[in-house]
Amino acid sequence: MQEEDYEILRGEARAEPKRYSQWDPQGEFRQQYEQMHSHDPSYEERIRSGAIPEAETEDAHPIKEDTAPLSRHSSSSSSTSSSASSTSSGAHTPRLEEIRTQRITSQRSRRGTVSTGVDEGSLYRHPTERHPEALRRIETHRSQHALTVGASQTPSRLSMTLSRRKTQRPLPEMGADKPFPPPLPDREEYVVEYNGVDDPLHAQNWPMKKKIWIGAVLAFNAIAVSMGSSIFSSAIRPVAQEFGVIPEVTTLGTSMFVFGYAFGPLVWAPFSELYGRKQPLILAAFGFSIFSIAVAVGKDLQTILICRFFAGLFGSCPLAVVAAVFADMFNNKLRGQAVAVFSACVFMGPLFAPFIGGFITESDLGWRWTEYISGIMGWVSFGLLILFMEETYPPVVLVSKAAELRRRTKNWGIHAKQEEIEVDFRELLVRNVSRPMRILFTEPIILLVTIYMSFIYGLLYLFLTAYSLVFQGVYGWSAGLSGLVYFGMVAGELIAFAVIFLTNPSYVKKLDANDNVPIPEWRLPIAMIGAPLFAAGLFWFGWTGYSGTVHWIVPVLSGLFTGFGIFSIFLSLLNYIVDSYLMFAASAIAANTFMRSLFGGIFPLFATYMFNGMGIQWASTLLGCVAVVCIPMPVVFYLYGKKIRAKSKFAPAPDLEKDKRRDEEARGESAVSESESVVPSADMASEKERTD
Repeated sequence: MQEEDYEILRGEARAEPKRYSQWDPQGEFRQQYEQMHSHDPSYEERIRSGAIPEAETEDAHPIKEDTAPLSRHSSSSSSTSSSASSTSSGAHTPRLEEIRTQRITSQRSRRGTVSTGVDEGSLYRHPTERHPEALRRIETHRSQHALTVGASQTPSRLSMTLSRRKTQRPLPEMGADKPFPPPLPDREEYVVEYNGVDDPLHAQNWPMKKKIWIGAVLAFNAIAVSMGSSIFSSAIRPVAQEFGVIPEVTTLGTSMFVFGYAFGPLVWAPFSELYGRKQPLILAAFGFSIFSIAVAVGKDLQTILICRFFAGLFGSCPLAVVAAVFADMFNNKLRGQAVAVFSACVFMGPLFAPFIGGFITESDLGWRWTEYISGIMGWVSFGLLILFMEETYPPVVLVSKAAELRRRTKNWGIHAKQEEIEVDFRELLVRNVSRPMRILFTEPIILLVTIYMSFIYGLLYLFLTAYSLVFQGVYGWSAGLSGLVYFGMVAGELIAFAVIFLTNPSYVKKLDANDNVPIPEWRLPIAMIGAPLFAAGLFWFGWTGYSGTVHWIVPVLSGLFTGFGIFSIFLSLLNYIVDSYLMFAASAIAANTFMRSLFGGIFPLFATYMFNGMGIQWASTLLGCVAVVCIPMPVVFYLYGKKIRAKSKFAPAPDLEKDKRRDEEARGESAVSESESVVPSADMASEKERTD
């Protein structure tokens, strides 16, 4: 684990000290960090500056350093500066001076001893720190801030180099014979926060009607983009005829769009963490609309293919950001259902588009109107986002609040934590490129789950070719009518959505019974049902649709199994990754998105050759056999996933910590019971000696 990885864990430990108090008790990751960086010249400098807390260097245990109230946590640098400023500046009120003195004294006492005996009752606690929901939100905001690109408290090499250059130059004077002003107070006192758990600025406190309306706008945005990914598939043959190429070449129009899905999240995810959700969504909708129109008016094939790629690049933003918006607006109990609605829109969009595009290409409008329709939907989505979308990302909402307070109070010191972030290009590359790839190829859970999900996602776009070969080539249907058969898969996905929606209350009950600590393996039973159904649907489709003698409704009904399997497997495994990897979930999902988008772009390229060369029945059999091999995967993770996660360096899930605490408590109780059982026996022995 590298320096940036350990910095994330340190930030998580500071944000959630109780939750991570029992994780890494032996300090293994601290030792790895020291072995890697003990010879680094900047290592001692970071210790002196406070970037690496002294408690960590003394006992090699990063978790026990910060147990003060969470909303009073500040960076080490700001704490150090506040100790100097509190004595030299006379601008503080007595109450603030008392609060700051108590915090500094408690920190010094903790650093002097390894034990965690901190009397939190003697510290000032803001009213928001007494409410459980407010505490949870504070922990979430601090964690989000710690994980944002540029928020790392370890200075980058560039900033350290610049700081060394600055210290070598003489300090300039203030000018006009002015003396240097006194040091500023602790800037943590000027950081804006939410006004309690019921603050109407927080998106989770919005009225439900407002949440539903914004959710509907975002769902339409996701449907517009996902339909744009597959609507070009119905124009493959007309485009090939117009430009004089074989259909396999124009299939790149679909593949290039999906390849844009692979690289887009690497841009949009950090963008949404730095500047909020609204700006990237509006910018992406604008770009998607522009490039969709560019495809419609393209005069040559290369222009069409390049613009399709950039349309996918901009269109990938809703896939990376909308789920995060739902997480901002809905709490733990409703978030799963909201994300399920979003996932249904993402998966049904590619299945709605072929029949719309098929009827358009057969009409007098021509194939270019498939892209005009996609562009029109993009412009409608763009207008809805401008008119009705509001910022939901809590740290960025506080930026707006701080800006208003600065403007109206003329106090330039008021700011939000998000405004302290300085983007480091090296950190940007590590978090969004290097770490996802390291997690992908070093974590067996991520690797196997990603391969399975990539196979499922690739088949979703392969069906665009397979269904046309069966119902246009074998049954002789038109492009528009053959597009209607996708409603079989849509019905299967709706059934899977209904099952997930109806089983969510039982999941909430188990969550409440387990002290609101999720166990990732609880997500897998629906995938254990969907995996065999998906494999059976592939065999069903191939062996009933290859000859044309079986009634057309039979291969269409196979979509009930394949649609149910695609949606249930995908959503279940995606939630499993999120629950398992917590603060590294963004990197894990980025790796997952990258690989499955590559599969989604590659599969349509060889689909025609495979089905024509092997035959529809044997090609489906091959795909079905691969699906059968993957059936045990959810079962294996359900049975042994916890043991595998326990050996991971990137998956410190709270359920593992809870098990450790329970085991320690059990060992402690057994030791006490044994000691109590020894005492009576000793008393009996002494009594026997006296009687003798």
